[in-house]
Amino acid sequence: MSQSLYEYTLPPASHWSLRLRRGLQLTLTDLEGGANVGMLFYNPENLLERYNAPDTLKCQHTFRLTAGHCLYSDMGRIFCSIVEDTTGWHDTVCGNSSTDIVANRWGKRDYQSDRNGWQQNGRDAFLVELAKYGLGERDMAANLNLFSCVEVNAVGDLSLAAPAPAGARLSLRFEMDTLVIMHNCPHPLNSASAYPRRPVHCAIASASPVSADDVCRNHCEENKRGFENNRLYQLGMA
Repeated sequence: MSQSLYEYTLPPASHWSLRLRRGLQLTLTDLEGGANVGMLFYNPENLLERYNAPDTLKCQHTFRLTAGHCLYSDMGRIFCSIVEDTTGWHDTVCGNSSTDIVANRWGKRDYQSDRNGWQQNGRDAFLVELAKYGLGERDMAANLNLFSCVEVNAVGDLSLAAPAPAGARLSLRFEMDTLVIMHNCPHPLNSASAYPRRPVHCAIASASPVSADDVCRNHCEENKRGFENNRLYQLGMA
């Protein structure tokens, strides 16, 4: 990866969106530990194409995401690849915190009364960003939760594992132009006594070219086909 082109620190209880071009790399760093970054991905040229959590997991034969995995659209194309990860486990099955979850766990607050001390939830944070692009509730797919490790017990109950440490880092290399929607709100399974407020640093840079021995491309046969789907799509875009 080359020198950073743009940097931004995503404040706690906030949301952000941006369009990232193919060939760029987004590196997220959990500055204090215990962060949760919710993410959704859309094709900016066709907003009906969006991140597909079931396909992402089943085609790579996994329940969790880490370095070497790709994030798929519902058209069988790859939005981005995880090229670096110091955590080893990121959740893509538990969804978002909601108004009720946050109010029941940490009390009800609103921006009008508490300003930047309010307690935003992931669902509403996504909806605010989606509205900027003419999207709404019906367009919100199952999301990715970065820096959150979810454990499953013998009877199938889910729980949030120990938080990621300070300095935990993950890099996404974008394989096609992508609209990225994100929030920095608590994971729905977070049971901390106080509303978690963890800033996350975001850095955008040019990614290294995809090589013949690329770990993400060669992770499985399905990923090779995904990269071929992207190649065909780019020919049409050209």
